Amino acid sequence: MSMILFACVVRVRDGLPLSASTDFYHSQDFLECRRRLKTLALRLAQYPGRGSAEGLDFSIHFSSSRDVACMAICSRQCPAAMAFCFLETLWWEFTASYDTTCIGLASRPYAFLEFDSVIQKVKWHFNYVSSTQMESSLEKIQEELKFQPPVVLTLEDTDVANGVMNGHPQMHLEPAPNFRMEPVTALGILSLILNIMCAALNLIRGIHLAEHSLQCYLYLFYSPARTMKVVLMLLFICLGNMYLHGLRNLWQILFHIGVAFLSSYQILTRQLQEKQSDCGV
Repeated sequence: MSMILFACVVRVRDGLPLSASTDFYHSQDFLECRRRLKTLALRLAQYPGRGSAEGLDFSIHFSSSRDVACMAICSRQCPAAMAFCFLETLWWEFTASYDTTCIGLASRPYAFLEFDSVIQKVKWHFNYVSSTQMESSLEKIQEELKFQPPVVLTLEDTDVANGVMNGHPQMHLEPAPNFRMEPVTALGILSLILNIMCAALNLIRGIHLAEHSLQCYLYLFYSPARTMKVVLMLLFICLGNMYLHGLRNLWQILFHIGVAFLSSYQILTRQLQEKQSDCGV
């Protein structure tokens, strides 16, 4: 059985995952260990270069230098020296492939996903090559661990960031609200065009220009208390056209009020899209 089960490379300052191996383990305990690894990745800047978080069946090992850290989930049977030797090899491979500027400018998770093939090769080498072939490297790491032992945590310690330990209540993080609107309809486009026409006809009347511009904004973008804003805007447009009764004929007034009602209906019937489920790597 493989002793090194999963590995990833993360940026130390913010825990951004840069690359990761493909894992084929889907047990509940392993998935829970993956979750705790992500939590620990966000706090790597608080720890020295090497550390381990030990659980019942799995252990998380990490090794960091400068702004790059390598992390691995291993079985409890995996010797610490082998795990840290693997992580050091992985760190050298990654930093030799990408410069610090490229790493620092990465803005999305798994920006160096192509490095996955290298992680897989190094992981296979440490899982299946005889330890006697790596004896010198393992002895070097063992000597380093004697003089500078890694910080030792438990997997439960990784939940401190979520407020579980030290008497703090657990924080349940809710998904961010989704403010993406449904696609614009043909009738909605018509209402936008008519509002632009009304706004153009009212260039010299600032308040009416603002009313139709705001209706366009409310249709295109989500806004809190949208219903109340639409009702108030419709009321102002109707009152404004009544005030201008002496300057406009009946057809002009009916046109402006009709456009206002059409736009209001389009605003109130255009809903938020349902949030799509996220896909993990």
